[in-house]
Amino acid sequence: MSLNNQFLNQDIKAINIGTDIFSKAMFDQEVETLNIDWTPPRTKDDELLNALKKLYTEEVEQANQIALNRFFEAEPFLIDVAKAIDVIPNMTPYTILHAGPPIKWENMCGPMKGAIIGLVLFEGFADNPDDAVKFVESGKIEFHSCHDYGAVGPMAGVISASMYVHVVKNVKHGNLSFCPLTEGTRSKVLRFGAYDDDVLENFRWIHGELAETLHKALKNSNGIDVRSMISQALHMGDECHNRNKAGSGLFMKELFPLLVKADLEKDVFLRVLNNLNTNDHYFLSLSMPALKACLDAAHGVKNSTIVTALSRNGVEFGIRVSGCEGNTWFTGPSQYVEGLYLPGFSKEDANLDMGDSAITEAGGVGGFALSGAPAIVQFVGGNVEDCLKITKDMYEITFTENPTFSMPYLDFRGGPSGIDIRKVLETGILPIITTGIAHKNAGVGFIGAGITNAPIDCFEKAVLEVAKRI
Repeated sequence: MSLNNQFLNQDIKAINIGTDIFSKAMFDQEVETLNIDWTPPRTKDDELLNALKKLYTEEVEQANQIALNRFFEAEPFLIDVAKAIDVIPNMTPYTILHAGPPIKWENMCGPMKGAIIGLVLFEGFADNPDDAVKFVESGKIEFHSCHDYGAVGPMAGVISASMYVHVVKNVKHGNLSFCPLTEGTRSKVLRFGAYDDDVLENFRWIHGELAETLHKALKNSNGIDVRSMISQALHMGDECHNRNKAGSGLFMKELFPLLVKADLEKDVFLRVLNNLNTNDHYFLSLSMPALKACLDAAHGVKNSTIVTALSRNGVEFGIRVSGCEGNTWFTGPSQYVEGLYLPGFSKEDANLDMGDSAITEAGGVGGFALSGAPAIVQFVGGNVEDCLKITKDMYEITFTENPTFSMPYLDFRGGPSGIDIRKVLETGILPIITTGIAHKNAGVGFIGAGITNAPIDCFEKAVLEVAKRI
């Protein structure tokens, strides 16, 4: 019998690499087939391909595991509410922090400029908006990125010296993080670029009576475990970025006894309680610094390709990568947000994506946890199937799974964790972010919410830089 006949008379076993069209044909013919999931890198740039090759080593794998272990081990606790100048290192009376990668005043978008005008009025540096602009243009204000100071801020993300911030301590590693108190769910607020008298009156109360009351309540406590609340909230319908109903309720459950013990005057107690109890988004100002504290612990691991920050200033989108220590940013253009708008507004009115709140996605929640928050489609658009698909896609660009942030609608599978710049380039899948939408002009405020993504530019630059450092 010829070799050809011997081959044809044997049982065939096949290996299929890549697309499953061939394995389906084998299945129809009852041929045993081993499927290997593989796709070629999406990029065709030779320099990027060579850089990617350098990043697939045992050293990189070990570095990524170290970074993620630090993230998983972190224990973020809310320990205080205090004035920014008293707790944020290197803060001065003339320092203003902002969301996203560093940017100069003249290059800032409308809503960020509006928020800064509001802060100049709040700090008493000027009496009216025109004089506030002149004060800023005099050069007396120093602008820095929140992230570079261990802080995060939603939307415009601005923090000035007299503002109160949540102080979160990672008790495992000792690092601190900070985030402003939220102004509530009204459409005209300073973080969205509004600064009229009503906005500033609310802002002054937030950073006066409310902040001082929270400080009194927390000073005699052992702190509040924010990570455990994130984990619980994910099982209760939140994704901890644009939907925070459960998390805010869990926080109130922890805070209420502390408020009672603080021996407050009745009218103060009732005003504070009413404000917190009617703010379903309060928890975002806790999940943000908690995840910042966890990700900062994972930052600075040599050779690691894990993303430790996603952030936007309304003009540029920036990422930080663990393998590039310090305040190294990789940037690309901010994207438009696809979503739902308040009546009378449309995409033409919208500013580009902005805010530090994408720290939630960097930490594996927010857009990465949409599978467990189907009700969010009423706020940002889409449908429930979209939510499930997005979470499944995010597994393709992350290094591992986080059992603490499990996904109930995926049989409690650990959440996608550790955005890996290598996988983003290989798959072409970009991190998904749920976010609010600010009007492009200063003074208007919130006009909608939706979903957007990071630009590929950031990841291309990061891959090239990390590869150089190996």
